[in-house]
Amino acid sequence: MPIRLVAVRTTFVLFAAIHFSTAVSRATAADDADAKVAGERFSIVLLPDTQFYSLNHPETYRKQTEWIREQVKPRNIRFVVHLGDIVHENTEAEWKRADEAQKVLDGVVPYSMVPGNHDMVLEGRRVVRDTSLYNRFFPPSRYKNEKWYGGSMAEESNDNNYCLFEAAGMKFLVLSLEFAPRDEALDWARNVAAKHPDHRVIVATHCYLRPAGRDTSCASGYSVEGNSGEQMWDKLVRRQPNIFLVVSGHFAGTNVQTSANDDGGTVIEMLADYQNLANGGNGWLRVLTFDPAQQRIHVETYSPTLGEVNSSERHTYELEWHQSATPLKKAG
Repeated sequence: MPIRLVAVRTTFVLFAAIHFSTAVSRATAADDADAKVAGERFSIVLLPDTQFYSLNHPETYRKQTEWIREQVKPRNIRFVVHLGDIVHENTEAEWKRADEAQKVLDGVVPYSMVPGNHDMVLEGRRVVRDTSLYNRFFPPSRYKNEKWYGGSMAEESNDNNYCLFEAAGMKFLVLSLEFAPRDEALDWARNVAAKHPDHRVIVATHCYLRPAGRDTSCASGYSVEGNSGEQMWDKLVRRQPNIFLVVSGHFAGTNVQTSANDDGGTVIEMLADYQNLANGGNGWLRVLTFDPAQQRIHVETYSPTLGEVNSSERHTYELEWHQSATPLKKAG
C-alpha cells in the first residue's frame, strides 16, 4: 500500500505540474497575442471627391475600390472613409456608377459615405438640402445588417451617420456629417461621441479645412443654413476629448494641421482633394497607416490608376500620434 500511495501521489503531482505548465503556456501565448494586437499596424483609406470619376471616369473609381479590396490584408485596412462629392451633377447615371464602384467593398471592409455639396440639389451656387438620390443608393437600410454600422441621425437619411471599427486593441468611431452641418447635426454628433467615451473618434465631413486653414464660408458661400469648418471646431471638435482626427475634401489641394482641444489633447485636421488634377484626379487617394508602437501615423498618397506614390512632403509624410490602448476618460 505505501508503494501504491507514493505512485498515486507522484502521478497527481506530475499531472498538476503538466496542467499548470499548460495553463501558463496558454496564458503567455494569449498575453503575447494581446500585445501583438495592441501594437499592430493598421490602415484607413480616404476616398476624396470622386465626382469626376462618377461623371466621366468610372473606371478610375472602380480601380480605386478594387485596389483597396486587394490591399485589405496586406495593409491591414480596417476602414474606408469617403469625403463627399461622390458625384458631380447629381444624376441617376452618376449614382449608378458610384454604386457599382462602392459595391466592390461590400462585405470586404467597412466604409462610410457622406454627402458633399454636389451630392445635393444645386441651384446655381445655392445648395438645396435634397439628398434623395444619395439616400436612394446609400440609405441606412443598405448597412443596417452590418455590425460596424452604428446608425444615423434620421431613420430614412444617411446624411449624418456613424460607424465603428476596432484595431490594435482600440475602439474607433467614424462620424460622417452632412455638408456644412446644421446645429442639430452637431448636437447629434456630440451626443454620439459622448456616449462612446472608450472610442477614438474620427470626424469626416466634406467641407472643413482649406489649403491655408479652416473654412469660414462653406454655408454662407452656398446660401445654406449650416456651419463652417471654424464653427464646427468651436461647437463640436474642440469640446469632445475623444475626437482626434478630422478629415475633409471639397477644396482642391492638401493641408494638415494639429490643434489643441479644450482638454489639452491633440486633434489632427486633414484636407485631401485631387479633383483639379488630370482626369478628375488620376485616382489619387490617401492611406493613413497607424503605428501604435512607434506612436506615428504614416500618410501616403497613392494612385492605383498610375501605380505611383506621390512622395512630395505635402502628400507623403509622418505625424506624431500619442494614443494608447487604454480607455479614454468620459467625453462630454
